[in-house]
Amino acid sequence: MKVWNKGAAVSMAAVAALSMIVGEFGSSRVAAQQQPAAAQQGGRGQGRGAAQGAAPPSARGNAPIDLTGYWVALITDDWRWRMVTPPKGDVMYLPVTDAARRAAEQWDPAKDEAAGDACKGYGAGGIMRLPERLHVTWDSDSVLKMEIDTGQQTRLFNFGDAQPPAGDPTWQGFSRAQWELPGAARGRGGRGAAPGPRPGSSMRVVTTRMRPGYWQKNGVPYGGNAVMTEWFTTISEPNGDAYMLVTRQLEDPQFIQGVYYRTVQFKKQNDATGWNPTPCSAR
Repeated sequence: MKVWNKGAAVSMAAVAALSMIVGEFGSSRVAAQQQPAAAQQGGRGQGRGAAQGAAPPSARGNAPIDLTGYWVALITDDWRWRMVTPPKGDVMYLPVTDAARRAAEQWDPAKDEAAGDACKGYGAGGIMRLPERLHVTWDSDSVLKMEIDTGQQTRLFNFGDAQPPAGDPTWQGFSRAQWELPGAARGRGGRGAAPGPRPGSSMRVVTTRMRPGYWQKNGVPYGGNAVMTEWFTTISEPNGDAYMLVTRQLEDPQFIQGVYYRTVQFKKQNDATGWNPTPCSAR
């Protein structure tokens, strides 16, 4: 059993600050969807001082925040639904449709195991809520890679004009990413901004082509047409502690009433301490 407070201590002040920022950040991200694409696109904008004819910075070179490194999940809310698999049929506080409720009541982990679907609770739609550690690196100048020890999953965030690969949908789907800069909707940031760190920026990710899975591990489903939008941002404390906030917006008319929003938090680690790859478990 992984312990999430030991070795990742968080001050009460930090927890309170995170709670306040989560609400504020979630609201601002919804408004950010109205921003012009050119002002948000990672790797396409270039500073006013850039040399004529020079290639624009890559998504990696243009990164306004640093998401790389090792991170540990902070389970500061919904402990009973995140640290352990909830009981069958428990959909408390979730905006599920009748179809989702019926599916959750019929959840059978043994059946998932027999069908080779033990990873249904580890797909992109649900994995970020699990107790886990992340290892984030650049796979290339336009692809950010996130390895997750719980379930041994890997997410790839594709900047630029990458197209979904051929073939069947996968657990982690296809994720298209772009940088969002603070104030871009008001004419600041984007093309007029020089590359480099910009606090308050975020990485916006839209994930589609997900293999049907569970957004809560006890069989609460999302379907193959679900669309998930996420915003990744970082904050730092005066003592140097760094945190990553991930706000998720999951849309699936088949199984979700309206739009489901949730923010989860991670704390940055100095090294790989605690990294413990474990296979998917349907139970």
